[in-house]
Amino acid sequence: MQAIQRVRHRQADIGDLEIFFREAGRPGQPTVLLLHGFPSSSHTFRQVMPALADVAYVIAPDLPGFGMSASPTVDRYDYTFENLSRTVENLLDQLGAERFFVYLHDFGAPVGYHLATRDPSRIRGLVVQSGNAHEDGLGEQWDSARAYWADPTDDRRADLPDWLNFAGTRDQYLAELPERLRTLHPPESWHLDWARMSRPGNIDAQFALFGDYASHVARFREIAEYHRAHQPPALVLWGRRDAYFDVEEVIAYHRALDRMDAHIYDAGHFLLETHAAECAQLMRAFVLDNT
Repeated sequence: MQAIQRVRHRQADIGDLEIFFREAGRPGQPTVLLLHGFPSSSHTFRQVMPALADVAYVIAPDLPGFGMSASPTVDRYDYTFENLSRTVENLLDQLGAERFFVYLHDFGAPVGYHLATRDPSRIRGLVVQSGNAHEDGLGEQWDSARAYWADPTDDRRADLPDWLNFAGTRDQYLAELPERLRTLHPPESWHLDWARMSRPGNIDAQFALFGDYASHVARFREIAEYHRAHQPPALVLWGRRDAYFDVEEVIAYHRALDRMDAHIYDAGHFLLETHAAECAQLMRAFVLDNT
């Protein structure tokens, strides 16, 4: 019988930032770094961490501006994905985590791919869940974003969907889901996200990250070269009803990686809210098979 593993809740000082993170397992076990997306936090991983803790040392930070981590204003912190990756890298170094598996979800994908391309030797494997790295996943729902990135004027900004509010936060979880799946989502998830995202100055920080997502898209060729040259083993998990990243992205990963296992669920963008048990079992096996 698998022993019950406890999750620890900690704070670390990274430069002048206080970073909150969840931790489970023991240092010395294979490290799994869990990187959340917008608009969430390490709360996303609350159900999978105990299942991984007996085979891995699991670290799930709240990125700056998210969750319980510090949320400096844009004039005090450079909200780019590269800079977020430097903050995470400093946390890993502080914790003595040299090599690791990395979970890439949404905004966590550009953070994780900066870590991977900067030092490929540190990456044991990728777990990708609605983490885009190819044009295939960016459907027509991204047209207004592309137009704004190409010409960031006030008129182009006015054409963007109005998502940096409570309704937009809730839609990240529920958009395009039938009622039978909507009722599986605990509403405290988006209430917590909005409470933390709406801290003073934080909407500007979130918009800055949205703007910097253009730099992630511009790095797709560099990421493709990383995939080609290093061929990290990958576990790809996807909700077929994801309103933001098209399921065609799964096939793009299949074309790019030789050692890739994919699982597509009847779920949305926040897969772990409805399919945590299934995903945790797959992640656990993936770590054991690649250690």
